[in-house]
Amino acid sequence: MITTLTLRRPDDWHLHLRDGGVLEAVLPHTSAHFARAVVMPNLLPPVVTVADASAYRQRIIDRIPPSHQFTPLMTVYLTETTDPDDVANGHASGVISAVKLYPAGATTNSDSGVEQIDAVMPVLERMTQAGIPLLVHGEVTDPSVDLFDREAAFIERVLVPLTRNLPELRIVLEHITTQDGVQFVRSQAANVAATITPHHLVWNRNHLFEGGLRPHRYCLPIVKREVHRLALRAAATSADERFFLGTDSAPHVDSAKESSCGCAGVFNVVTTLSCLAHVFEQDSALGNLEAFVSLNGPKFYGLEPNSEIITLTRHAQARACPGEVATPDGPLTVFDPGFPMHWALSECAP
Repeated sequence: MITTLTLRRPDDWHLHLRDGGVLEAVLPHTSAHFARAVVMPNLLPPVVTVADASAYRQRIIDRIPPSHQFTPLMTVYLTETTDPDDVANGHASGVISAVKLYPAGATTNSDSGVEQIDAVMPVLERMTQAGIPLLVHGEVTDPSVDLFDREAAFIERVLVPLTRNLPELRIVLEHITTQDGVQFVRSQAANVAATITPHHLVWNRNHLFEGGLRPHRYCLPIVKREVHRLALRAAATSADERFFLGTDSAPHVDSAKESSCGCAGVFNVVTTLSCLAHVFEQDSALGNLEAFVSLNGPKFYGLEPNSEIITLTRHAQARACPGEVATPDGPLTVFDPGFPMHWALSECAP
């Protein structure tokens, strides 16, 4: 049995850090595990310009613990009034790494998102020319479409036509949750990729109701049927370069999760690597873990893998899942995958 793993230090290609006191509380848990992270722009108000992204990046940098090495990779929130020149200049100057597409109303703080894809075509055309990645929350918001079918409907209605019209646009279909998402990415050229979260690898929709309604397992896109979870596992563990880790760690304090209208999101960065090592071991794919967490993402973004090395150690006795993280606004419940976790980060070396 393998008891230690050495990997290039991982990156997180989809992360929510929030702002203010919550940012200060959650950032050290990301920077302890990951060297870089693509930071989502759905604050209130959203990060809609390069100037907004630059200011937000500085707030993040100011809160990185002195002993941690961490680089935030910034994004801007695509709206129907986004300036193509601002996006192109921000990417050329290195301030932003990508642009985020939220269909209006699809998830947390997405009300300023895109209602009609045709309205943002000038921006997308400019992004295609400049090689700027479009990060997509892939769900329709049509109320007539079943919640569990919204990813598949988005692929059919939006992504398939978009990739036909702009075949060279670099696209990341984020936090895929379905067999449809896996098949779509595999049907495209290398300029289309996808991120996968740890929680979508271990939960199916039955887990939302295991022993009662579980608000800390509620996320968007919502977890799906078992057949979809298995398709995600096969994609993540395959070493296919088009799939890589995006935690979609989305902190909401417990009072916002455990309410009459609970927020969607899972705060998972604390336990992500332990969970993934368990998943890849369970699927006899530990040799492919480094590709998923450390190599495929940098390759898609045109970056070098991190030079630092981390070590994961398998302990004979399972480690207890940390229960919560304190913030000025209240506690955050930590993602518990629901099985004993034997793997833990033991060291990070230059």
